[in-house]
Formats: sequence, C-alpha cells, structure tokens
Amino acid sequence: ELVRQGEALKRTEQMVDKMDQDLKTSQRHINSIKSVWGGLVNYFKAKPPESKPEQNGTSEYFANSRLKEAITSSKEQESKYQESHPNLKKLDNSDSDFTKAELVSSVQRDSYPKNQHLRAYHQKIDNNLDEMSSGLSRLKNLALGLQTEIDEQDDVLDRLTKKVETLDINIKSTDKKVRQL
Repeated sequence: ELVRQGEALKRTEQMVDKMDQDLKTSQRHINSIKSVWGGLVNYFKAKPPESKPEQNGTSEYFANSRLKEAITSSKEQESKYQESHPNLKKLDNSDSDFTKAELVSSVQRDSYPKNQHLRAYHQKIDNNLDEMSSGLSRLKNLALGLQTEIDEQDDVLDRLTKKVETLDINIKSTDKKVRQL
C-alpha cells in the first residue's frame, strides 16, 4: 500500500511541476498580449526549458531499498514457514518429532534432560522459539522498512505542499492579470 501511495505522490508531484511549467508559459503569453514591450521582453528573454513528456505520463516509482529487502525476506520466510508449519503441511507421523530429537548432536543432548520424551519436548520448544524469533525479526525489518518509506514520503509531501502553495499564488496572480485584460 505504501509503494502504491508513493507512486501516487510521484505522479502528483510530476503533474504539479507540469502545471507550473504551463503557468509560466501562460504568463509569457499574457505579457505578450498586455503590451508591445512585454512581447519584446519575451522575445529576448530565454524561453523556459520544455520538459520531456515521460513514457505513459509517469516514470516508475521505486520504494526504498530497506523496504524492498524487508518485503523480499518476509516473503521468503513466509514460504519457509508454510512449508514447515504442522497445520499447513500434510501430517505424516506424530512420532516424527521424537525421531528428529534423536538426531540432535551429542553437544545439544547434554543440555537436555535424560528422559527421551522431555528431551523431545525441549527440542520442540526450542524449535518453536527459533521460529518465533525469526518471525519477530521479520516484523522488525518490515517495521523499519515501512518507517523509512514513510519518512521519505513525508519529505515528498512537504515538498509537494510548498510547490502547491507557490502554484496557488501564481495561479491567483495570473487570473488577476487575465481579468485586467
């Protein structure tokens, strides 16, 4: 949603820039109509540079890299999670947790209780905690990416607000000049 909003902000900023360019052109024409001297000044004054029309009216918007990385890693972790989640995959055998626990290295075996069932449950709890940790890490990265994108879009909004205020003043001035003609 933030990326979509960023695209909309970029298009809006481009439209405001185009409106400002068109307004400058119309002011030149008003000066030409207003007096001969205005026409001479416009003749010798450099024309404002024409902006190139962009392909399909907009350029491509790119979200910040931090957000892109967070989204990509989140999707990868989500697919891994769905593959390993017991409720999302086909259940083969309920004893499989116990056989996984028996494959634990001897270093890890020493840290678990001697009882095989307790050892299996401890291993299962550790695995669940690891999954929770990776999920929290994913959420943290997404939150940081979202915050960075929001900060960048906030800067765009500030810039856009200033441009619109200036454009509004110029439009009122141009409207006043046209009414005087």
